[in-house]
Amino acid sequence: MKFEGTVFKYGRDVDTDVIIPARYLNSSDHAHLAAHAMEDIDPTFATTVKPGDIVVAEENFGCGSSREHAPVALKAAGVSCVIAKSFARIFYRNAINVGLAILECPDAVDAIEAGARVAVDTDAGTITNLDTGATFTAEPFPPFIAEIIEAGGLVERTRAKLAMG
Repeated sequence: MKFEGTVFKYGRDVDTDVIIPARYLNSSDHAHLAAHAMEDIDPTFATTVKPGDIVVAEENFGCGSSREHAPVALKAAGVSCVIAKSFARIFYRNAINVGLAILECPDAVDAIEAGARVAVDTDAGTITNLDTGATFTAEPFPPFIAEIIEAGGLVERTRAKLAMG
């Protein structure tokens, strides 16, 4: 999968309550969640993020509770990919389950600034800063994870498999 977008950059330990504050968890409406994504750390995020944009963050992105709403809110807001130095394990799996591409690449995080244009090829594991030309390598997804993300998440992949017979 290939993505290209503008970077929104954040620090370390961005927890799920920052990604989507608990006061909005009474809704499962993706548009509602998207409208409030990141609002406590970046009040302009939901109104400035565009489809395909990329979140770049330091260590431990998605720590905190196990709420699936967090990757759903980012994906619904238009985020195509999250690149971080590391992810909380439950966020990592929830992101895959909802079809949000995530890559661990400390070198890219250190070199890419907010507002940069970035291209990501998850099949090759490459991250390219289109502003500087610098390219970084992350571990590509194993085929079964790539298949889940390409299908739009675990539920969609399962539906497609069942429809095939």
